[in-house]
Amino acid sequence: MDAKNDMILITGVTASGKGKLAFELAKETGAEIICIDSMKVYCRMDVGTAKPPKEARKCVNYHLLDVVEPSEAFSVGAFVELAHEAIKQIKQRQKRVIAVGGTALYIKALLYGLFEGPGTDEKIRIQLRARAEKEGLGKLYRELLKVDPAAAERISPNDLRRIVRALEIYQITGKPISQLQKQFDAEKTVHDWMIIGLRRKKNIENSRINVRVKKMIEAGFVNEVKRLLAEEKPLSKQAECAIGYAEIIEHLNGKTTLEEAIKQIKKNTRRLAKHQRTWFKRFRNINWLDIDPEEPAEETFKRAKKLLDNLR
Repeated sequence: MDAKNDMILITGVTASGKGKLAFELAKETGAEIICIDSMKVYCRMDVGTAKPPKEARKCVNYHLLDVVEPSEAFSVGAFVELAHEAIKQIKQRQKRVIAVGGTALYIKALLYGLFEGPGTDEKIRIQLRARAEKEGLGKLYRELLKVDPAAAERISPNDLRRIVRALEIYQITGKPISQLQKQFDAEKTVHDWMIIGLRRKKNIENSRINVRVKKMIEAGFVNEVKRLLAEEKPLSKQAECAIGYAEIIEHLNGKTTLEEAIKQIKKNTRRLAKHQRTWFKRFRNINWLDIDPEEPAEETFKRAKKLLDNLR
């Protein structure tokens, strides 16, 4: 194994094809894969998170899939701890590490370490959560847009935890969290990663998202959500707010039709892709592969291999 080429990170917006590329590279080189995904960590949340198929997992060793129950909370800190342990184990086996995913906050933590921020103020946090419950999360998000537009651009309007944390930090320090996080922009990466990004034109990415959502429904996504809701322990807030799951839960609760839920999943996934593109602009040293609409996966694989050879 080339020591200078043993840490590869593949990223891109949702449905960009990064998972397939990671699998093909891992299969050819004997690498092991670390998934950088805040929802693939949950057991039995398979269809809606587009986990690798069982056949792929028999060929390649995957890490950070199915590590927590849907009823449990999971944090970026827990992810970093598990990821570094996985990296240690893979290196002990003298295998190449391929990390793949699009959860930008997790990628940032894996590359540069955790931003701890100031301490917490439980009183402020309780007040903000109470406001979200009473006034609606949308009002808090609009408030965040005013005091810290840079952070709001990176945070999903449905992400209660991160919206509350950003407003909490602003109230504690009087400074936007985005300003405090800038200290990490000059830091070196924790490991010597070679980073490949897959990128397509926005309209093509949106089309691929629509196709993925259609396939998820055809693969039994609604039944998967039904089974999860029937489990003895209720879904955690994180799990039930995941894109796709939240909309199907609304449908199963009789609040929307399936057609409306599917339309909303597509809309929210496109919004996620927009947030991902914004995040990726802040990451340094991403080697982007711009992919043509008709480019087959085999050609992307060849181009990625050539790029990695040139980066050695």
